[in-house]
Amino acid sequence: MKLHYSPASPYVRKVNVCAEELGLAPRIEIVPTKVVPSEPNREYGKVAPLMKVPSLELDDGTVLFDSIVICEYLDSLAGGKLFPAAGDARWKALRLHALADGILDASILARYENFLRPAELRWQAWTQGQLAKVDQGLDFLEGCAGELKGLDIGSISVGCALGYLDFRYGDRDWRGKHPKLAAWFEAISKRESFRRTVPKA
Repeated sequence: MKLHYSPASPYVRKVNVCAEELGLAPRIEIVPTKVVPSEPNREYGKVAPLMKVPSLELDDGTVLFDSIVICEYLDSLAGGKLFPAAGDARWKALRLHALADGILDASILARYENFLRPAELRWQAWTQGQLAKVDQGLDFLEGCAGELKGLDIGSISVGCALGYLDFRYGDRDWRGKHPKLAAWFEAISKRESFRRTVPKA
């Protein structure tokens, strides 16, 4: 299997954490892939039409995207360890996953606005609207921090989202208003899967 990869992508990190936890990392070849919204990678587009990372090329040539699909595929190879099969556990895990991805979507859009868009075209009200989503997501997670028990796709996704905030928004001090979440993140960050996949510029 080939994973199209960017070392800064939190979605790639989510896949890599899952692969590490499932013991599948040795079976995956990492393929560095440049993706920038303002510079479409047309060659990569022949593999992944949305030109986003991650994508996973299977041995039979099938290409999977995006991160949640890839994570669930890897989990199926390992017998289903990170995606609860049914009941409350499944819906709680998927809800946490959706919230974490929403935090990531908003934080990445805000970063694009302030680092890729020309300065004279930047829209600060729009940026603040995206960051409000991040803050409200963190507030929600603080209120349900008790659900972050064990390891599943929900907790992995939340951990990757918080790691991205540290990576790109270290000056915003999300920990100050979210002590329960901060304590949980400190603990999960000690797992080898998270230590091996810290994002890089």
